[in-house]
Amino acid sequence: MKFGGTSVADLDRIRAVAERVRIERDKGHQVAVVVSAMAGVTNRMVGYCHSLDPVADPREYDAVVASGEQVTSGLTAIALQKLGVAARSWQGWQIPLRTDDAHGKARIDAVEGAALIAAMEAGEVPVIAGFQGIAPDGRISTLGRGGSDTSAVAVAAAVRADRCDIYTDVDGIYTTDPRIVKKARKLERVAFEEMLELASVGAKVLQTRSVGLALKEKVRVRVLSSFEPETERCGSLVVDEDEIMENEVVTGIAYSTDEPKISIRDIPDRPGIAAAIFTPLARAHVNVDMIVQSTGADGMTNLTFTVGKADRARALDVLEACREDISYGELQTADDVVKISVVGIGMRSHTGIASTMFQTLADRGINVQVISTSEIKISVLIDSEYTELAMRALHTAYGLDAV
Repeated sequence: MKFGGTSVADLDRIRAVAERVRIERDKGHQVAVVVSAMAGVTNRMVGYCHSLDPVADPREYDAVVASGEQVTSGLTAIALQKLGVAARSWQGWQIPLRTDDAHGKARIDAVEGAALIAAMEAGEVPVIAGFQGIAPDGRISTLGRGGSDTSAVAVAAAVRADRCDIYTDVDGIYTTDPRIVKKARKLERVAFEEMLELASVGAKVLQTRSVGLALKEKVRVRVLSSFEPETERCGSLVVDEDEIMENEVVTGIAYSTDEPKISIRDIPDRPGIAAAIFTPLARAHVNVDMIVQSTGADGMTNLTFTVGKADRARALDVLEACREDISYGELQTADDVVKISVVGIGMRSHTGIASTMFQTLADRGINVQVISTSEIKISVLIDSEYTELAMRALHTAYGLDAV
């Protein structure tokens, strides 16, 4: 059972979490709990670090920002003990949850579940600080934004759990953002591959890495609200494709406003030029998403791609440093763009998905700047002013509106 920041926002919410855990335990289940920091705490810790030094030592940064989960795990264990439930807090290094050395956005290498399993078999509820682990140098590491979801799935896999329940402030996974599209529908089941694509293109319900790990380890994940009564059919299940009786052509539509566009103009059109651009970006841990190359004139070419907003400054610094090696002309950026993506396993066996998307946008005078595709996804980059219009029009065009 994993509880996000809004679910443990204050002491009353922590008491409510403890009561949910007690009810689950009283059903005869062995339960492990993963908690995030209380809402707003991590942002405050990040602010403290950046106020002292915008490029603070990442190891000390991790030591500071991981403190919120430590507090929540201890408080939740106390609340459970108050209800008569045997419980103790666990920090990432105590499990241990081992990561690589990429402080600030570490990846999980291994989780040793033996101690947690022994605790549960002894009747104790482990309350684990999410978001954190231990790096090879013995220092605290953190997993990046949304890392508590990843912690929870990793722990679920390590203890061979039947299911990983992610409690949040929404009651499930919807066909799209219901704040934008009022006719959005809640989905009972979503395939791992679909959820992975939706998460990677902007759906905020689950963190991308947590879904990728769930797919790899075959951990069934349920998303549900910690603010509503729990029933047998509440929430949405993320499962293997084999558990879904009939696949929709398009399962959902997601959007992301966090990916600025970077354009490099007048690049020499020669073999190896793309590697000369993207290799330094990779070394700087800049994740590049949509890429399009267009032929210019006089042996020159243009390259456009998107990066995460947090990586924008670093990407520009890297490209400026490579200017002489690459010999490009002009570097341009645009923040007023949005990525719209349609996702569905049914795309594998149906035609016309792309044409429906492009025609729907064209009918509303929306210009497509960049296109990228995968087997079960089509993404386009458009001006951000058309976000709501595009989302609603596409939701209707693909027959996703609630009746």
